[in-house]
Amino acid sequence: MVLSNGMFDVIKQDLALLEDELLLAVTSPVELITEIGSHLVKSGGKRLRPALYFLSAHGGRSFEMQRAMPLAVAVELIHMASLVHDDVLDHADTRRGTPTANAKWGNQLSILSGDYLFARAFSLVAGKGYDDRISMRLSELICDLSSGEIIQNKELYKASCDVEEYYERIARKTANFLAVCCEMGGIVAGMEPRETDALYRYGYSIGMAFQITDDLLDLTSSKKKIGKPAGNDILQGIVTLPVIRALETSADADELHAIVTNRQMTQEELARALAIVRESGGLDFAKQRVKEFLQQAKESLPAELPKDIRKTYEKAADYIAKRES
Repeated sequence: MVLSNGMFDVIKQDLALLEDELLLAVTSPVELITEIGSHLVKSGGKRLRPALYFLSAHGGRSFEMQRAMPLAVAVELIHMASLVHDDVLDHADTRRGTPTANAKWGNQLSILSGDYLFARAFSLVAGKGYDDRISMRLSELICDLSSGEIIQNKELYKASCDVEEYYERIARKTANFLAVCCEMGGIVAGMEPRETDALYRYGYSIGMAFQITDDLLDLTSSKKKIGKPAGNDILQGIVTLPVIRALETSADADELHAIVTNRQMTQEELARALAIVRESGGLDFAKQRVKEFLQQAKESLPAELPKDIRKTYEKAADYIAKRES
């Protein structure tokens, strides 16, 4: 489901059209591809990436739906493909309360479906006369998504306290994606490089904040709210910013280290790890970093943006702040 709190009212029609275009994009002569693709589209999502892209596109000197839409569909297909692959890697059974592709069709078909969506995204933008920077950004984006997963995978159950490595990982997995969406909208709209660079910085900053809030929610929310049990990252050996802080500062850091490096972690040990992190100040530390990134985002917005677009970008930052409150 597209974010429905009125935040993106200025591009409401664009997002409504996007849903139809997404279903068209996953329609194939191969019936099973259409079935899997339609399931993924109808499973919903925030559509945050195309929304940020549309905002930038409307913020420029010209907007043509026929020119803007293929790229919006492409970025959402890339996002969907990355989630399909993530669910296979994470052995996830549900996402947003609905069965994952791997739960319904198995890992092999899910991986192939994700590959298909990546290729379909590029086919949508090929030959459309986009600036050469667009194809370069999309290629870099997929490289970042893959390398981010590789960085994460090599550190599983190692309890690394390297904050800079954590930032690099979440930049590649999340922040760079949002940054590129903001930048590409500006490129399509004919903005000056100074403006598109500013939009990139905005997207990067809210992307960092967005991922840190996801990591916070993993430690504080219920399965009903986020679609997976609390502490799922810890259970899978993934160390996030609040845990890193706890490993650095908690009086129970040694006990926490022993738990998060244990591949046979019990539910009781997981509960203890969550308690240590929550009592350590790690959550407050991460929340402060969220506030700093969101302030950086708002300060990055180019002065030339129309008032309604700027206001919506600011609302998007405020929305992220409320996710972890």
